[in-house]
Amino acid sequence: MSLNDIHLSPFLIQQLYKKTLVDVNPSKPDTVTSNDTSISFLGKNEKNILLVINEEETVFLSDTDLNLLVGILSACKLTLADVALINFDKNKTAFYDNLMLQFSPQCVLLFGVSPAALSFPLHFPNYQLQQYNNQTYVSSASLKILGEDISQKKTLWSCLQKYFFKN
Repeated sequence: MSLNDIHLSPFLIQQLYKKTLVDVNPSKPDTVTSNDTSISFLGKNEKNILLVINEEETVFLSDTDLNLLVGILSACKLTLADVALINFDKNKTAFYDNLMLQFSPQCVLLFGVSPAALSFPLHFPNYQLQQYNNQTYVSSASLKILGEDISQKKTLWSCLQKYFFKN
């Protein structure tokens, strides 16, 4: 006799399961409201610098891209604690208004994300310091592309130097 052929009587099943298997009075599950604007991020945002990426395959960044980003931040005399890193792909409410409310950034760096995708009120080309609303914006190619294309990396570095090393 195999385990698939065992038949239990109703009395035996009742003895085995004295407590109910089905909750006839289930509590209502907590529902997430559609107006939840909380955006998950990496870092502590100590210097109000917002970094926005768009990575589909990882929660934030791959190891290679994270190493590149840490190198860029180090060159600007920053750490991950100084910034808030947001993956737009994992935060579908990360639009301009929500970003400004939650992070109050002084500087916004976009890596592989267009300002239009985030519903920004302005549009600007890559590698151009853009002032708006007492904030500075810079758009760039994705970190993956920057890691492969040294000329774009140099262009970004030139732009970052103008902002972080003004004096």
